[in-house]
Amino acid sequence: MRLNKVSAISFDLDDTLWPFGPAVARAEAALHAWLLEQAPGTALALPTAQALRTLRDEHELSRPDLAGNFRALRLGSIRLALELANEDVALAEAAYEVFYLARQKVEFYEDVLPALSWLSARFPLVAVTNGNADLKLVGCGEFFRAHLSAEGFGCGKPDAGIFLEAAMSVGVPPEELLHVGDDFNLDVVGALNAGLQAAWLVRDGFTEAEGGGFNASRPHLKIRDLAMLCQAVGGPGSLISAPRSTAC
Repeated sequence: MRLNKVSAISFDLDDTLWPFGPAVARAEAALHAWLLEQAPGTALALPTAQALRTLRDEHELSRPDLAGNFRALRLGSIRLALELANEDVALAEAAYEVFYLARQKVEFYEDVLPALSWLSARFPLVAVTNGNADLKLVGCGEFFRAHLSAEGFGCGKPDAGIFLEAAMSVGVPPEELLHVGDDFNLDVVGALNAGLQAAWLVRDGFTEAEGGGFNASRPHLKIRDLAMLCQAVGGPGSLISAPRSTAC
């Protein structure tokens, strides 16, 4: 497929603009250190940050009704940690704030900020995420006209509703909104099913097997970084050093 008219661009956040795993690992380490200081009993109940993460994952499995509500899931797991340690559960809110603020300290991929600067001067940009990043806190809020999260909107990707709302938020028809993301099913298939154009960002190499329904849901672009995206929508090759984009 080839790109058609692009009037606006939407972006996934985690693992598209920054790596998600390291950000969460740092946040969990900050949370664990805070708990050890403020609720010393957690040292026995949850001696490592990994134990805290395991508790959070187990809590998510036990609460399918909270799927996508990352604040509620994290808070619930913190309360469980405090209960296991016979500590004051009222500390949970303050502990969550420590985690949340640390989670916003992301490290952008090196191509991201130059690309967002160039793109935002030419297209309205929208963030569409199933996560809970705060664009102002992470340091790229000035580039985006709108920010839609699954928790705030009420449903997340790949539901067509959040993509259609993204198009509406910047006043363009769905077919003129190009969505960019790393997850084939959530970002590519979801965007295509909503009538958008889709760019699949694969930073670490590509095989068609990674794309599940690739043959049935072919993205308009496959890109290795956002420099390739800029070139695909008319940017100069010298904006950021990168290979040319690949149309599908």
